[in-house]
Amino acid sequence: MITLRKSNERGHANHGWLDTYHTFSFADYFDRGHMGFHSLRVINEDRVAAGQGFGAHGHDNMEILTYVLSGALAHKDSMGNVETLRAGELQRMSAGTGIVHSEYNASKTEPVHFLQIWLRPGEKNLTPSYEQMKLEAEQKANKLFLAASPDAGAMKIHQDARVLIGDVGAGKEVTYDLAPGRAAWLHAIRGGVAVDGVELGAGDAVAVTGESRLVVKGKDEKSEVLLFDLG
Repeated sequence: MITLRKSNERGHANHGWLDTYHTFSFADYFDRGHMGFHSLRVINEDRVAAGQGFGAHGHDNMEILTYVLSGALAHKDSMGNVETLRAGELQRMSAGTGIVHSEYNASKTEPVHFLQIWLRPGEKNLTPSYEQMKLEAEQKANKLFLAASPDAGAMKIHQDARVLIGDVGAGKEVTYDLAPGRAAWLHAIRGGVAVDGVELGAGDAVAVTGESRLVVKGKDEKSEVLLFDLG
């Protein structure tokens, strides 16, 4: 079964310095029908104005991924990491027993656009940890690149989940096989795609259950998708 979640059905708030969309209940947006999906708890699409950002704040017992789509995001945390994430870069933090971090637009003139994703961990009170990587165009050109998983060879998340990112050109197809009993959430980052015939525009998503294979077809020359394979 494939269930469509339209972009304009998401929670939305515009605070001036922050324009944000919430796929699942978050902050002042509450939707009992969208509290998360399996271990996936948050997908926030944020645009932060030049020179603005989130001051120091804490998290614990959550796997946090941040993917910068355009602009640059300055990050600082209590583990001692001071980094700037630029377009195409992905960050992973396991908050575990607790971390404090801040996120600011690194530019004084241009906005920054990014996705922030939370997954519930499979085990609580882990030692906090951090990773960062840049996704190259060839890694995700008309294929799904495994960016994060509990297994070696990808950024390590402490949950039975796999996070894949791919570009799909117009008229191109990528397929993904789901093992029995697993579910998927596919989010269209930009451009348009069709998932088993269900059409998605930027910000749209589908929840997938009871399927063994997904076929993702590109509708625009520059389409990008984010896929979660969830236990």
